[in-house]
Amino acid sequence: MSIKYAETEPATGTSKYVGQGVDRRDGPAKTTGQARFAAEFPYPDLAYAALVHATIARGRIIALDTAAARAVRGVIDVLTHENAPAMKPAPKMSFLDLSSIASGTSVNYLATDEVHWNGQPIVVVVAETPETARYAASLVRPSYQELPATVDFAAGEPNAVPEKGIPIMESGADKGDARAALAAAPVSVDLRFSTPPYNHNAIEPHATTAVWDGDHLTLHEGAQNIPWLRKHLAQRFGVPETSVRILSPYVGGAFGGKSRAWAGTLLAALAARATGRAVRLALTRAGVYHTVGGRTPSTQRVALGADAQGRLTALIHTSVSRTGRIGGMPEPITAASHHLYAAPNIHLAQNVVQLDLLPNTFMRAPGESIGTFAVESAMDELAWQLGMDPIELRMRNEPERGPVGGQRFTHRMLKEAYALGAERFGWRERDPRPGVMRDGRWLVGMGVATAFHPSMRMPAQVTVRLGADGTLVVRSGMHEMGMGTATVQAQIAADEMGVPLESVHVEYGDSDLPPGPGAIGSVQTASAAAGVIDACAKLKKSALALARRAPGSPLRGHKLEDLVARDGGLHHAGGGQTYGEILTAAGRDHLEAESKAGMLGFVARTVLERRRKVRAATGAQFCEVRVDPDTMEVRVSRWLGVFDVGTVINAKTATSQLRGGIVMGIGMALSEQTLVDGRDGRIVNPSLSEYHVPVHADIPHIDVHYLNEPDPTTPLGLLGIGEVGITGVAAAVANAVRHATGKRVLDLPITLDKLL
Repeated sequence: MSIKYAETEPATGTSKYVGQGVDRRDGPAKTTGQARFAAEFPYPDLAYAALVHATIARGRIIALDTAAARAVRGVIDVLTHENAPAMKPAPKMSFLDLSSIASGTSVNYLATDEVHWNGQPIVVVVAETPETARYAASLVRPSYQELPATVDFAAGEPNAVPEKGIPIMESGADKGDARAALAAAPVSVDLRFSTPPYNHNAIEPHATTAVWDGDHLTLHEGAQNIPWLRKHLAQRFGVPETSVRILSPYVGGAFGGKSRAWAGTLLAALAARATGRAVRLALTRAGVYHTVGGRTPSTQRVALGADAQGRLTALIHTSVSRTGRIGGMPEPITAASHHLYAAPNIHLAQNVVQLDLLPNTFMRAPGESIGTFAVESAMDELAWQLGMDPIELRMRNEPERGPVGGQRFTHRMLKEAYALGAERFGWRERDPRPGVMRDGRWLVGMGVATAFHPSMRMPAQVTVRLGADGTLVVRSGMHEMGMGTATVQAQIAADEMGVPLESVHVEYGDSDLPPGPGAIGSVQTASAAAGVIDACAKLKKSALALARRAPGSPLRGHKLEDLVARDGGLHHAGGGQTYGEILTAAGRDHLEAESKAGMLGFVARTVLERRRKVRAATGAQFCEVRVDPDTMEVRVSRWLGVFDVGTVINAKTATSQLRGGIVMGIGMALSEQTLVDGRDGRIVNPSLSEYHVPVHADIPHIDVHYLNEPDPTTPLGLLGIGEVGITGVAAAVANAVRHATGKRVLDLPITLDKLL
């Protein structure tokens, strides 16, 4: 039975745990060191691998001197394109098979002498210890024939072409004549923004432990999408999917970087097959930058036209992003602009340029995070031009339906979010004049911006087993990256079945389990919840069927809709039975139910639904900054985010997720950027000492509130939380800086030199 992606019935159990701030179940294991990550599983005769990275942007390897590396004591093998066993090529990307998205690049590693980017792995050294492997790798001496390469985004930007539309993502749009309306508008702004490349910096760098037993591969991997990775590995190594087992009980952070199969994963499995040993390959920080894609840089134009009352007459948002010549997907930078503001004339266009660099990949709210920086900064600048409060400008242009396609909103409470945020933040105390508010010598500025992220669901399979002892086991190959996956699904199952939370056990992170949804696109919780609810409904139906056959059961003659799941069983006003009593009377020790949902038709269903409705999480970001008038140092001093994210399952983990997104957005606004040498494509700051992520001293207390109003079209009213928190953040900071200093910064990050 497939999960229905339409209006759904409310939960059938008595809610007791949903909405509560329950501690994460994986917390004790992680804080006491009992949790094992991918690089911590012991195997007898374990070997270690290290990579040699290319130092040119494009060309061919004409010689590899590996003699010194092979002579190092403890080296087991040195794998190159001259001696490595062949993998099958990566499958071409197809939205009829979403697992094909798992290909990080199209490069067939160690099967070619071609070099496609500076940092591409070209040699794998396998040794008895990680130190030996790294040392031997440093002794490999490659020689190259260099070929012309384009690695500078600014230089390549003029060659950008319109991107090809992707069925499940927003792209270009035209409504009316936006150019003519802009030219005729009494008030307008026309701004050009830029954002730099960004790289993933998860607490757990990418690591793989690979073990072959004949044609059976066991892989310990921090993965965001186990089913996609499993199918990809089976294709690359020419074995059945059932011969690949992926174990990923804990993922130490990901944000999109672990949603694909990158070189480290593939080469660890290749090295294990070549040597006949269990092999561990743990990337260094620099190795992550060299082999795992990050966020694309962008340039964006946002032009807004309005009448004297602040009603938009034109909205133009165009972008240029990049991919690699050997992979990557366009970033949906203008996606939020489809839905944020009512305007009779709208033009949205996305362009892309291919460079000789490691392909980009997903990074928290791909598209929306950098797209909202531009459009929300432009809205703030329009408010300055109009002499209007920026919140009032946004509310005056709040749409009744989808601004481009006229779709209905399934749920939209932005006005309520802004009203609550303005009250709690003390927005009325803001002096609208720039550079006037002070705290001692510090300039004080306040800014706002809208948060937006679309809500989707993906197929998920879930089994739920009910024991006669009252235990409930939920099984699905979901992913735990720190968001509390097992905890929230246990809360949902406990309420659905009316059992104590402590009696629910959740199994996840294993490809031997029913395939779960990927932890991508903020889809996992809602997608898995649909499966849990469906399986629990089937369980209750089966339990009632058993009870009806038992003489003297107080449930005989009752329909399921007349009963309430509570106190460990099914009950009505006149009585009831526990599940244990039902199963014992029937001579059964357990019942099991399964919710099945296939990928077939998912893309078509998603595209069709998008034509009819807009479903999204939204929010209002409020930022206060202090700026030193002499050095122009910017400090974020206060933050408030008010979000409309549908039903909140766990108050504690939801708040943590939203705060985490805001912290990441503050890093984007003030410090983070990947620096690429425009001559040879080398990343010059591939470490946490030079790529500046926020630390505790950079972040104030972040006040988070949510409206907790369910969306009527989703299971339990869920919308998704993981990504909406970062959207609008960079714009809120930039808008606060504009208020404090009078200067509009159009290019991230907002560093001292741009304000002095």
